[in-house]
Amino acid sequence: MPEESFLDESPGSEHQQSDRHLDESPLSEVVDEPAFIQDDDRGRLMGVWEAISRAGLAETTLRMGTHALLVALILIFAWGMRELYLHAQDSTPSRESALAAAPPTPTPTEAPPALPPFSADINLSGGIPRIVRLHTDLPSLPRTDVITYIVQPGDTLFGIAEKFGLKPETILWGNTYTLGDNPHSLRPDQELFILPVDGVYYRWSEGDGLNGVAKYFGVTPEDIINYPGNHLNPETIGDWSSPNIEPGTYLIIPGGQREFISWSIPPGGLTRDNPGVASGFGSGVCGAGASGAVGTGAFLWPAPNHFLSGFDYNPGANHRGIDIDGETGDPIYAADSGVVVYSGWNDWGYGNVVIIDHGNGWQTLYAHLNDIYVGCGQSVAQGSIVAAMGSTGNSTGSHLHFEMIYNGSKVNPWDYVQ
Repeated sequence: MPEESFLDESPGSEHQQSDRHLDESPLSEVVDEPAFIQDDDRGRLMGVWEAISRAGLAETTLRMGTHALLVALILIFAWGMRELYLHAQDSTPSRESALAAAPPTPTPTEAPPALPPFSADINLSGGIPRIVRLHTDLPSLPRTDVITYIVQPGDTLFGIAEKFGLKPETILWGNTYTLGDNPHSLRPDQELFILPVDGVYYRWSEGDGLNGVAKYFGVTPEDIINYPGNHLNPETIGDWSSPNIEPGTYLIIPGGQREFISWSIPPGGLTRDNPGVASGFGSGVCGAGASGAVGTGAFLWPAPNHFLSGFDYNPGANHRGIDIDGETGDPIYAADSGVVVYSGWNDWGYGNVVIIDHGNGWQTLYAHLNDIYVGCGQSVAQGSIVAAMGSTGNSTGSHLHFEMIYNGSKVNPWDYVQ
């Protein structure tokens, strides 16, 4: 049989067993025994702990003790922080001592740039909106070729020019053979050439040279050759004096200019001494010179109405007169005294015309007349009735086209009539 071991049940054995239990208790593992605890005190503590253990409260008592120790540590930490704060407050300088101290020395810095005044009104309408598109819009290139335009009822030279961003003279210079430099020649259903730029549309003739044509229109040969709309090849153009350009070819002369052709009065004017120089202007030419009244140099308004019905004075459009409104048959007055040097029809769009030479360098012209009451060489007084208003020739309505010429140059009537 195996050897069995039994506990000694002698009176001292119970005490020994109790000592063994105390040595094996958790308290002996957690708390080291302080040196100052006496044997009696230790005995009492051991008795208390033994009683607690027997009651099954050892673990609970140990947990409560741990919590109590933690709370005590927290309170001690809070008290220490309070004491530290009070000590720091006592050592902080007072406000008065801070104000009394010397101010700090500023560090030199560069002044910041001035900012614009602040405005609370923010306008976002000028921003660039972003539009979602599935394709790319390419900017249109400037036009370089000539196009055509059909004149519509109510069109004017100035309106057509504005529609295409051109000067009025460009419309005339682009249609010399249709309009004849006369804005009154414009008619519905006419087909006009519209140049891409301001300038002249020139029809090349046999024997023309680039140097001569360019000089006449005030440009250089390169301006003509290099303009894309002319489709000329500089490498094959050949000799500029006799270039390889087919006669009858129309060329754009960009920036070109020329003198207007005047069909109303010969260059240099029409005087009582030389009325025959107007022989190419129509059947109203006067053959022989005449003498008669001389003007005062002060001019009266030549029609009953004092406002316009159509074109104003505009040298750029070769309209060097004013169109005075009125009704057919209204009287037309001599603006000043003088001698009639042209009386009758004009072949170049002015219809029935009367021209008076005033004998002092001045002539006045009255066009689109319905009736003429004076003849060649007749002396007339200022304010006398010489004709009746009408709409003959190139005219779209009854009016008086009135011009003033001084020493062969047409001037603005607004500067002289009263």
